[in-house]
Amino acid sequence: MTASADSSAPAPGRPGLELRRLSVHFGSVAALCRVSAGLPAGQITCVLGENGSGKSTLVAVLSGLLRHDEGQLLVGGEPVRFRSPRQARAAGIATVWDDLAVAPLLSIWRNFFLGAEPTRGSWPLRRLDVDRAREVTVQAMARVGLPHLDPDQPASTLQAGARQSLAVARAMHFGARALVIDEPLAPLTVAQQTLLLQTIVAARTQGLAVVLVTNNPRYAHLVGDRFLLLAHGAVAGSLTRDDVDASDLMRLMAGGDEFSALTEALTALHPQLGDR
Repeated sequence: MTASADSSAPAPGRPGLELRRLSVHFGSVAALCRVSAGLPAGQITCVLGENGSGKSTLVAVLSGLLRHDEGQLLVGGEPVRFRSPRQARAAGIATVWDDLAVAPLLSIWRNFFLGAEPTRGSWPLRRLDVDRAREVTVQAMARVGLPHLDPDQPASTLQAGARQSLAVARAMHFGARALVIDEPLAPLTVAQQTLLLQTIVAARTQGLAVVLVTNNPRYAHLVGDRFLLLAHGAVAGSLTRDDVDASDLMRLMAGGDEFSALTEALTALHPQLGDR
C-alpha cells in the first residue's frame, strides 16, 4: 500500500477510462443515454452541463455508487461493472467529493493513511512507523502544492481547498490511475480554488486520467485538455482545448444559441429525451 502514483499510472495519451454507449435508467427515465467518451491518462477532461444533465449520474457510475444498465465502462482497456465504491477504488479510480469529509481531530498524516499506516519490525514486534508516515505525508503534500506542512496538525486546521488537496495527494500516493473530482470549486475562495486547480494539474503531470466535473467554464478552460458537454443525459459536445476558448465555453454553458442547437439536435435524434 505504499506504491507511488507514477508506478501504476498508464502512459499519457492512452485511455485511462473509456465510456462506450453507456446508459443508466431510473425506470423509464434515461439519466445517461448512450454516452461515449474517452478519458485519457495524463489529461484533464472537464465534464460540464446544466443541473440535471447527467453529471452526477456519471460520477456515481465511475465511483461505483451506481451500475450502468447498458454499454461499457472500460478501465485500462478492460470492461468493468462496479458493484461498490470499494471495487472502483481497487481498480484505481479515486473520487474526491464536493462534501469531502475528514476526521477533523486526527492529524494530517493519520488522515493521509487512514488504515494503511506504514509499519516496521517483524511479528510479534511490528509497530507503527510514525516517522515514515510523517515523512511520506509531507512529501506527498508538497507535490500537490502544500510544502512545509506540519503533518501533526489536526486536519480541521486545513481550509477546504487544502482538504481536497489532501485527498488528491493520498490518491496519487496509493497508485490511483484515475481521479474523479466532483463539483470542487463552488464553495471555495479564489485562493482555495487556485490551490485545488494546482493540485489537479499535479495529478495530470503524474499521468492520471483526471475527470473534473464543474459548472465553471472559466476554471475548466484554465486547466482542461478536453471538454465533455452533457445535456439531458447525452453527449451534447466533445471538444478539445484547440476547439474552443474560454468565451466559447461560457456561451455554451450560458445556454446560448450553440448550446440550444446542440440540445435540439439531441432531442431530434433521441425523442425520448424531450419527455423528461
